[in-house]
Amino acid sequence: MLLRGEPVLELPAQAACEDVQRIELALAPTVVSREICVSPGLMTSLRFDAPAMVDLQDEVRFEEVVRDRRLLTLMPPPDMVAGERLRLTVRFEGAPSSSGITLMLVGHSGQATHQVEVYRDERTRESLQQELFQERARTAKLREALARAQALLEQSGELRSLIASRKMGPDGIQAQRLQLKVPGPSEGGLSWVSGVSYRGEKGVAAEVFLSNSGSEPWRVAGGSLMDARGVELKGMKFRQDEVITPGQSNPVIVEVDAAHEQARGELTLTLWDEAGRTITLPKVTFP
Repeated sequence: MLLRGEPVLELPAQAACEDVQRIELALAPTVVSREICVSPGLMTSLRFDAPAMVDLQDEVRFEEVVRDRRLLTLMPPPDMVAGERLRLTVRFEGAPSSSGITLMLVGHSGQATHQVEVYRDERTRESLQQELFQERARTAKLREALARAQALLEQSGELRSLIASRKMGPDGIQAQRLQLKVPGPSEGGLSWVSGVSYRGEKGVAAEVFLSNSGSEPWRVAGGSLMDARGVELKGMKFRQDEVITPGQSNPVIVEVDAAHEQARGELTLTLWDEAGRTITLPKVTFP
């Protein structure tokens, strides 16, 4: 019998979580609560447009809760099951106690909304225009990136190159989603969000999403991948297209040359920036 939280409901198979969710309270004042996707092992951050106080149901169960006047970052309970619902009550500073709103944290398996933006008042025309400009700029960047990728593919024949270099064999590139239990945030303000690991014929790679709750931007400058015996795999290469600014999350890609019998079992991945801010991800596995 489940006594904690709200009754568990069976989620539709097609249910999907947005990576970024916007909640505008003034546009739908009759709605009692809004749902936010959360998942054990995945971080979710809520940003408010005004100072707010929050009351989290069963807070003692949560793996991590970090509060600020305008920001709440949380890691759901490790035992939270899909469909379980926990209330998050929000009261804005200076507003009557009866004006609090209820957000519902709904458990999902392996997927979560990483960032939630909560707007108390109806947004101004200038605010909407600014968001429109940002979305247009983001779309333009994505189109440019797609055009560059298509051009490179046409010029070099990426699949042909993989086959010719023997990096991809009959089994293709194998992939698996990483399910790590990482206490966070680290001393430098970095937190684990999610990730995927890959194995080809001649190497392994991992794409890890990290969240920055510190006060300074973070960009990878070095790292190590060590097996259970303490042996480090040499020649690590990195790719990070965007710096991780405070309050945001972005991916970092690492790659190491490895024979078929190497990089087996549970490995430890450590990443750091030029300032020495480090995050360690234990029990990383590759297909």
